[in-house]
Amino acid sequence: RKKMGPFLLLIIWQCAINSVKTHSVSNPNIILMMADDLGIGDLGCYGNRTLRTPNIDRLAEEGVTLTQHIAASPLCTPSRAAFLTGRYPIRSGMAAFSRVGVFLFSASSGGLPSEEITFSKLLKQKGYATALIGKWHLGMNCESSNDFCHHPLSHGFDYFYGLTVTNFRDCKPGQGSVFLKGVQKALVIPIQIAGITLVSLAIVQYIGLLKVPFQVLGYCLLIITILLVVLIFFFYHFRHLNCFLMRNHQIIQQPLSYENLTQRLTKEAIQFIGRNTDAPFLLVLSYLHVHTALYASENFRGKSKHGLYGDAVEEMDWSVGQVLDVLEKHNLGDKTLVYFTSDQGAHVEEISSAGEVHGGYNGIYKGGKSTNWEGGIRVPGLFRWPGVLQAGAYIDEPTSNMDIFPTVVKLAEAQLPSDRIIDGHDLLPLLQGKVTRSKHEFLFHYCNAYLNAVRWHPGNSDSVWKVFFFTPNFNPEHSNGCYDSHVCFCHGGFITRHEPPLLFDLSRDPEEKVPLTPETESHFYEILRVIHLAVDNHTRSLHAVPNQLSWNNLLWKPWLQPCCSSVFQSCYCDYDSEGSPLEVHSG
Repeated sequence: RKKMGPFLLLIIWQCAINSVKTHSVSNPNIILMMADDLGIGDLGCYGNRTLRTPNIDRLAEEGVTLTQHIAASPLCTPSRAAFLTGRYPIRSGMAAFSRVGVFLFSASSGGLPSEEITFSKLLKQKGYATALIGKWHLGMNCESSNDFCHHPLSHGFDYFYGLTVTNFRDCKPGQGSVFLKGVQKALVIPIQIAGITLVSLAIVQYIGLLKVPFQVLGYCLLIITILLVVLIFFFYHFRHLNCFLMRNHQIIQQPLSYENLTQRLTKEAIQFIGRNTDAPFLLVLSYLHVHTALYASENFRGKSKHGLYGDAVEEMDWSVGQVLDVLEKHNLGDKTLVYFTSDQGAHVEEISSAGEVHGGYNGIYKGGKSTNWEGGIRVPGLFRWPGVLQAGAYIDEPTSNMDIFPTVVKLAEAQLPSDRIIDGHDLLPLLQGKVTRSKHEFLFHYCNAYLNAVRWHPGNSDSVWKVFFFTPNFNPEHSNGCYDSHVCFCHGGFITRHEPPLLFDLSRDPEEKVPLTPETESHFYEILRVIHLAVDNHTRSLHAVPNQLSWNNLLWKPWLQPCCSSVFQSCYCDYDSEGSPLEVHSG
């Protein structure tokens, strides 16, 4: 019996270790950090040598780096919808058939449908405290200015502090406008037609060829005048109507102030973590950086080697460091999965009116935001979880931001929905090295609602084939983006269709420089045949759903306009300037 004592102790000790391991891999805290328009080449851990990102790089050093992490869309709204639901945005109606692929106004009626199941809903049901801090961009109201049908609190978040739309140039005085050029182009022809029509009717009336009642002319002129007045009023007050900060359902700052904004977002994140040290929590920290209008606080302004854009990246890196520090302070590091990514690639066409580059760097990859070239969809993918994930590991398998949904749902021991297709896959086996291949044999790349390209990673090959059915027409012609229109579009004269499709092998040509041909690739037609079969299967899995980005759902509707005071007071209020910001050390 004495000899058995140590043996029994060893068994008990081993069981205890296994119990701790099992406990540590279930119900962890989860922090998901998403940058806006950040290029994969902007970070030190992905090869940048001039921007200082030590805290984001620390995630890579202490965790896993995905080198082929793909956004489900190259635009903000559909990419974020896919991230939250684990589904291609075409399935939820969050992919546009029109030219505009994102929400532009706070008083639009479209948004993430209430029928969609987000990972925040499922984690909340499992007892997680849930918070979204920062950018939402998935709608707010449906039928009234306070029904909040699309609001974050209606999609599983207990707490919200941030913007329901996005950060626009128009939100920051002196930074120009993303609308003015487009509105001018769109209005010139209709105004000319209306003017010519009215003048022609007046002439016809005057010379007696046709009797047109003066009342008709008067009504036409009145309607045109009213429409122009409403339009001018809206764009003159755009900043007040669309750029505001909310806490839960209350507007607390209208218009938005950029003063210490990153510090305020970071402080909210730290306070949320501090309130939930004894129970599992989900924090989605959705940065406004580095979407234009660019901004940086005084401690970071002018400190980087890349102007205001670089200052913004380095300020965001500081914020990531603050979050990691507070985890260590509360001894939560080993109990917390931390993920960092961007919603899509850098917006290469972003150049200020003064000629300063305000867009990021996509490394060796072609194109950028709004395109399905690798520069538009290959994004940072960093995971840190000490004791569970191997430090310093690299994985070059195709993964998607849709994979976050099943990964965190499984970690929270919640059930995946069985009544719908989930396009993402649980990443934990891949991250832990238990498997070496991604479950994504195919990934479908949409440009708005149009299937643009397909990625195929055969199970018996290292090749990653990618075909394009159409490509955007860059302008100027030999540039790397659509500089004349600010973003690339998905149909009509903005694209070139390819028959047969363009074919690349990303394992040999990640820069997508030289399309393969039947002469240079002996399996050319077989590859296309397999991909066309995959497209047919995928297309059959789609079902018609209401289009959340139709013109009706996109347009500004005055009765949906949120306003914290009154229109006569320019919807002004500021309840967020009080209180001390976090102490900042840029060095």
